[in-house]
Amino acid sequence: MTIPQRRIGRDGLLTGVLSLGSWHTYDRMDFRDAVTLLRTAVDAGITLFDVGVYGLPGSPPVFTDVLFSAMVRAAGLRREDYLLSAKLWLEGYPAQSLRDQLENALFRAGVAHADLVILGDLRRDDTDFRALVADLASLRASGLIRQWGVNNWSAGAIRAVHDIAVAEGAPGPAIAQLKYSVARRSIPDGTPFESVFARGVSLQASDVFEGGVLLGKGGRQVGRDPGDVRQRIADSAADLAKVASSLGATPAQLCLAFTLTHPANTTTLFGATSAEQLSDNLEAVALVNRVGASALRSLVEPFWADRDAVDPEGP
Repeated sequence: MTIPQRRIGRDGLLTGVLSLGSWHTYDRMDFRDAVTLLRTAVDAGITLFDVGVYGLPGSPPVFTDVLFSAMVRAAGLRREDYLLSAKLWLEGYPAQSLRDQLENALFRAGVAHADLVILGDLRRDDTDFRALVADLASLRASGLIRQWGVNNWSAGAIRAVHDIAVAEGAPGPAIAQLKYSVARRSIPDGTPFESVFARGVSLQASDVFEGGVLLGKGGRQVGRDPGDVRQRIADSAADLAKVASSLGATPAQLCLAFTLTHPANTTTLFGATSAEQLSDNLEAVALVNRVGASALRSLVEPFWADRDAVDPEGP
């Protein structure tokens, strides 16, 4: 099957409603299997690949982004066949410039530009939004990026940086990557983000499986736990599997299908470690069409774990 395409932002790049992440993925796979996975994804209409530089000081090196460049060559893909999304981190900004980070990321991925860059979590109160907007505009003018977005920012911070971009006549944030799943809904479904999406900023759903916890799996590195609800999520996995089974679906398909029902969602980011797993997960699109968005949302309502546990304004 070929999945539908949606725009990043109001009038940006077209991409498939599903996209693939690389965090702790390709360096766990047989290389030939990884190439088959990539080719299967592109043939199915998945064109956006998150290949951020995820290595941390003092931690073992991570090479999924470097492997991605080799996978592209082995799969016979042209640069125009896929969109590359890179991460830029703000912890060391502005001492560590966005340009230096991006040039390193592009070198590792073996490309001349990123179609999308996502700014990492906003952990400081003194980040200069005006300088950020100017730096990103410079990167775009240099042909190094095409669009940009943010990862797990608050609704207020996104509105603030968007206002600056409009005032400066510069490109603003096109997409917000947010934790969004049957368990974590309070922020993307909340009132504060309605005003963000109304500005034309679209949603990229991430952490949709809670690192495998929603699928009854464990043992993988998992991200932050806003609201301290992860145990509640783990405890709900068996019941979620029963609901999926009643629909003739897998838990993964149900989790993915739910995210596709959000009206602002451009694309849902997830990981897969085999072409078979990927092909199975593509059926989430058919599940939405078969069951209906409203019915799906009602069925998974009991699994909303972060209801009243986090501020819908976001981090």
